[in-house]
Amino acid sequence: MTTGISNASRPINRAEIEACESNKRTPVEFRVGTDALAVVVSSENTFLENVTKDELRQIFTSAETWSEVNPDWPNEPIERFIPGADSGTLDFFAETVFDRQLEALTEPELIEILKANLSTGLLRRFDAEAPLVERSQPELVDLVLERVVEQQVVQSWELTESIFDRAEIEETVAAIPQGELQWRSWLTPAFLVTPQSSTPELAGIRTALFGTLWVIAITILVALPVGVGAAIYLEEYAIMVANPTLRRINAIIQTNINNLAGVPSIIYGILGLAIFVRAIEPITSGMLFGVSDPTTANGRTIISASLTLALLILPLIIINAQEAIRAVPNSLRQAGMGLGATRWQTIWSHVLPSAIPGILTGNILAMSRAIGETAPLVVIGASTFITVDPTGPFSKFTVLPIQIYQWTSRPQAEFRNIAAAAIIVLLILLLTLNASAVLLRNRYSRRLS
Repeated sequence: MTTGISNASRPINRAEIEACESNKRTPVEFRVGTDALAVVVSSENTFLENVTKDELRQIFTSAETWSEVNPDWPNEPIERFIPGADSGTLDFFAETVFDRQLEALTEPELIEILKANLSTGLLRRFDAEAPLVERSQPELVDLVLERVVEQQVVQSWELTESIFDRAEIEETVAAIPQGELQWRSWLTPAFLVTPQSSTPELAGIRTALFGTLWVIAITILVALPVGVGAAIYLEEYAIMVANPTLRRINAIIQTNINNLAGVPSIIYGILGLAIFVRAIEPITSGMLFGVSDPTTANGRTIISASLTLALLILPLIIINAQEAIRAVPNSLRQAGMGLGATRWQTIWSHVLPSAIPGILTGNILAMSRAIGETAPLVVIGASTFITVDPTGPFSKFTVLPIQIYQWTSRPQAEFRNIAAAAIIVLLILLLTLNASAVLLRNRYSRRLS
């Protein structure tokens, strides 16, 4: 039998447990050493020899330079390191610096820890959400655990496993030092309003959700009028053309529309990359309109994605709108023109109102396809990791399908959990938009009936 000693000052992690289980070994833990705090300075440092507890507290909280702690020390910045939850030294750190454990610290002491370890931008963001001085002590403790300590989910179980394998789960948790078994729902309000993060426990879909809404809104605004307009021309005007050449051109257009409905979506992505991202880059990057953001100068923006998806769903909208217009009885057209109305007046006042329910049905199908598309957006260069919310059509972006794809490609089980939560959000968003369109369609149908 071989015995190995490794990292005896921290809890065993999931990867080590799985490695032992795969080799049919049971990990046994003993406390081999006692953690200590180390204040690490450069090799040229000759002044830091005897440090009082008060000086140690200042070093790890409010002081930014050595001279602020002791005037005899040089005016050089202090680089801090706070032990993580998996190191086993967090409680020892809090007790040494503050004489108390983390949960017993006061609000000012917790705020000192946050100011000493978080960036100015992050502190400003937290203050904008809710000022730190107005937060309760439990809220500040949670914030320190989340942003400074960075607690980790060591292992997670599905609902069925939690119900039927409870005893086995509790045995696993008991084998993990400082392990705590908690019920966790990955789909929470915080998940919807939190931006992306490389840590699954802190990750959210706010950026991807805003990107999806921006892309879909512009796509529908572009594709719907163009698609309905094309359908009106092909059904109401093209059939009246007497010129053989124009009739042949119209027939070619109709054939191509029918064929384009079956073209793989990645082909549209290549077309969007060639035209919107590269050929008309000054327009899609916003440079032509005075947008000077250097990160969007390559045209890989929301407007490029929206125009690409508009091309993708145009055949669906046109074909369904044609069917809806074709289903309107000719007697309505004849009655309108018999009363002296022009062809356009007849189309606007009689044909389109009768065809709107069918047109909206086609729009629902097209929108459903656009929301779930990933391949064309990957080709045109949508971001797979971005923490900045889009602010306009010329912003960098990501969307929910790409976010889901990125998370499912990660090896950690926690990323798969949040990917499942994002899939549920995507389905709810899709059903909500479709339900709104169906209600709008039914409303028009009742008016016409």
